[in-house]
Amino acid sequence: MKSTITHILFATDLSKHSAYTMCHAAALAAATGAKLHVLHVVEPMSEDAKITMQMFMQSSQSSEAAMQSRHDHVKAILAERQKNFWAHVPEEDRDIQKQVESIELVDGYPAEAILRRAAELKCDLIILGAHEHGFSHTFLGTVTKRVLRRANIPTLVVPYRDDATSS
Repeated sequence: MKSTITHILFATDLSKHSAYTMCHAAALAAATGAKLHVLHVVEPMSEDAKITMQMFMQSSQSSEAAMQSRHDHVKAILAERQKNFWAHVPEEDRDIQKQVESIELVDGYPAEAILRRAAELKCDLIILGAHEHGFSHTFLGTVTKRVLRRANIPTLVVPYRDDATSS
């Protein structure tokens, strides 16, 4: 049977666990020959945060500069996480990096943005990481639950692993 996976969307929350999830995304891309798209969604600022920012910013230019700085900071984190990830991949597996078609930062509500980008990129698979579970956390985060409920393509949720088991 021919592989039907040609494009994989890996949605990252930039947590420590996301490197473990990226390992699975890269391995699936290597196994299927699929292109890999890496996506991080920046959530909109709350109305309270916007009002607070407007109170302390003297001009709209200052406000726009602050928003741009927020984006630049997240872009830098995303780039650094990708660099660190590939630096720890064994030399013989680094060719998988050539299958990374895009690394994107988009604004929006995460579940909606993930589903929209998956459709726009004609992805056959979405890969997300689960959250740590315990008294204060649920196994699946809200974003993952929303994506799972609304996705019309297969969606892989990689279970959380703490540092001792993820290396």
